[in-house]
Amino acid sequence: MPSSDLDRIAAIDDPYLLLRAATERLNAAQQEVTELARLRRRVIQELHAQGLSYAQIAEKAGLSRGRIHQIRHTGPAPEGAFLGAGTVTVVTPLRHDPAANRSVVALDDMRAGKRLEDLARTFGLTVGSDNVTVDGRIDLNRPGLLVICGPRMSEAMRTAYETDPVIRWERDEIGWLLRDTRTGQVFRSGTQTEPHQPTDSAYLGRLPRPDGKGFFLAIAGIHPNGSLGVIHFIASEIATLWGQVGDRRFSCVVGVTYDPETGEPVRAELASPLYRHEEG
Repeated sequence: MPSSDLDRIAAIDDPYLLLRAATERLNAAQQEVTELARLRRRVIQELHAQGLSYAQIAEKAGLSRGRIHQIRHTGPAPEGAFLGAGTVTVVTPLRHDPAANRSVVALDDMRAGKRLEDLARTFGLTVGSDNVTVDGRIDLNRPGLLVICGPRMSEAMRTAYETDPVIRWERDEIGWLLRDTRTGQVFRSGTQTEPHQPTDSAYLGRLPRPDGKGFFLAIAGIHPNGSLGVIHFIASEIATLWGQVGDRRFSCVVGVTYDPETGEPVRAELASPLYRHEEG
């Protein structure tokens, strides 16, 4: 903690305000330590991938080879930055329960949100949660958002998806679909075919915030099985995703096969290319 911050907090007369300020600053410092450790490990991995030995890295950095090797294999994995840095917020939609006459999170959405929260925590991220309101309102102008919500549930999300230059959400007489505008290929849910198949198609991408001051991660299946499949896909492929798109804008369609009894994904893989969006 910078001495100026320490001095400022120590000078607070009100003990309750001091306790609050010290706790908030300590939390922020812990997040900074986590992200610095992640950055340090990433740099070592990148230098090693360029052909430098750990001994060469150690010599140039003024550290021991043992310390470099320790850093390389401990601390938060660099690919966790695919989800965000410091604190992330997992957002799921609220739905109206007419029986109880109140807003609730559907079980499938709750399961997807909880699984994404757990995944983020494994990478040392601090995790919060929030909801899209029943009428579709959500403030997207915040850092670290991981939003599990399709265009049907929110006008704000529908507008955000329209900024994608490649993958489009469309709706016809059969239902919602995803279209790759570069290839013309259409992706649907297996429930839209005869006979029904335990498959779904889902969107995964990083989209710009409406205020233009950052991005957020967007996840949405045509049905909830697809969203759950995307999280399964991220968990297994996050290192590859981070290596290919980093923290930049991108989008793709994920094809999901799930167990018809449990709804759990049994296979999730890219159904479209992984498109990196041009930064304008």
